[in-house]
Amino acid sequence: MSRVALTGLLTIELPEATLRFTDGGFIEYNGETYRAKDDTFGTIQSVQPLSEGVGDSVPALSITMLPPDTSAVADLTKPGHQTSQVQFVLAEYDVDAGTINSADVLFTGQIDQSVLTVGKGKRELAMSVVSLAERLFEGNTGNSLNPTFHKSVWPGETGHDNATGLAVPVAWGVERPGAGTRTSGSGSGPAGREGFGTYRYDYR
Repeated sequence: MSRVALTGLLTIELPEATLRFTDGGFIEYNGETYRAKDDTFGTIQSVQPLSEGVGDSVPALSITMLPPDTSAVADLTKPGHQTSQVQFVLAEYDVDAGTINSADVLFTGQIDQSVLTVGKGKRELAMSVVSLAERLFEGNTGNSLNPTFHKSVWPGETGHDNATGLAVPVAWGVERPGAGTRTSGSGSGPAGREGFGTYRYDYR
């Protein structure tokens, strides 16, 4: 009698490279090798359970990576990597033969936000992945002021590349919010939600 087990297969399709992770060791799937560790980008610490979408929200997945150094963090959080496709597959494999018997695609989405947390002896990059249906909720009310859109209008212009970690996103072509809608932060941190490539330092 053959022995079978389950394994998770995670694919992240960045513009420069495709990352393929498994939850331990290595295994072949669709002619590609999935490994527990990538030499450049490190390992996956955890994949949070998939959340269901209700009302005006969409299904989402949270991935925490352990990049080996700051250069890997910089590569993973490039503005152009936002909306890169991510796929999570649950596969059944033969333990003795090391081959996959069947596989089910549980989730296909795109990178939404990434947040780096640095503390004593740790460096974690949390990436939120949302469903491709997220595009259906995007209002066509203006063009976001970000490096990707800026370069689509002025190719090669890099004036916005270093504008990361902005507290309040700015949009063109929309009405300015009233004074009563302004949000203020507590403590010494800036107000507003965290954006793609935000760095959060947690020294403890």
